[in-house]
Amino acid sequence: MPLPKIATPTYELELPSTGKTVQYRPFLVKEEKLLVIALESEDNKQITTAIKAVLKACVLTKGIKVESLPTFDIEYLFLNIRGKSVGEELDVNIVCPDDETTEVAVKIDLDDIQVQRDENHTNQIKLDDSLMMEMKYPSLDEFIKSNFDFNDKNQMDQSFQLIASCIDKVYNEEEAWATADCTKREVNDFLESMNSNQFKEIETFFTTMPKLSHTISVTNPKTKVKSDVVLEGLAAFFA
Repeated sequence: MPLPKIATPTYELELPSTGKTVQYRPFLVKEEKLLVIALESEDNKQITTAIKAVLKACVLTKGIKVESLPTFDIEYLFLNIRGKSVGEELDVNIVCPDDETTEVAVKIDLDDIQVQRDENHTNQIKLDDSLMMEMKYPSLDEFIKSNFDFNDKNQMDQSFQLIASCIDKVYNEEEAWATADCTKREVNDFLESMNSNQFKEIETFFTTMPKLSHTISVTNPKTKVKSDVVLEGLAAFFA
C-alpha cells in the first residue's frame, strides 16, 4: 500500500517587473539538496542552474518562463520561496565598514527585503532628436555569462554582448526596428556607431535598474561605531 501524499501549501506574490501575480510553493527536500550541492561547489554556473531548476519546480503559474525573467524578478522569487521553505528570517554576517574586519551576526526579516527602484530609471533612451531606443532587462543567464560590471573597465568587452542582447527595438515616429530581426553583427555595428554620451545613457539604464536591496544598521562591538550597510543582489544575502 503506497504512502499518503504530503500536502504542500501555496502562496502568491507580484513580480516586480510586471506586477503580475504568480503562485508558488516552498521547495522540497530534493530541491534543497540540489541547492546545497550547488552552493558548496561555489561555481556560478552550477548555482545559477540550480536556482532556475528550483524556480521552475516551485512556480505553479502557467506561462512563466524562468529563463526570460529579469534578474531582480529571479532574486525576489527565490528569496520568497526560500523564506516559505526554511524560515522567514535570514542570518547574515556583516563586516563593519569602519574597520572592514569585525563581523557582526545579524537577523533579517525576509519581508523587509524588497526590490528597490530608482526614480530616474527608464528603459526609453533618446539617441537624437528623432531616434529612440527601448531596452529590456537581462535574464540571469545573460548576466552571469557576461560577468557584468560597468565599474570595471577591463570587462567592457564581456559586457558588450550583454548590452547588445538587451536592446529590444529602435524606433522613430515613422518606423520601428526590432533587434530580433537583426543579426548580431548589425546590432554590434549600431552600438559601435554611438557617441560617448549616447553610450552613457545605456550604462545608466543598467546602473539604475531595479535591484533586490536592503539597508541595515550595525554597531561595531569593538569600536562602538554605528554604520549603515546596503546589501544588494541575492549573493549578498547568502554570502
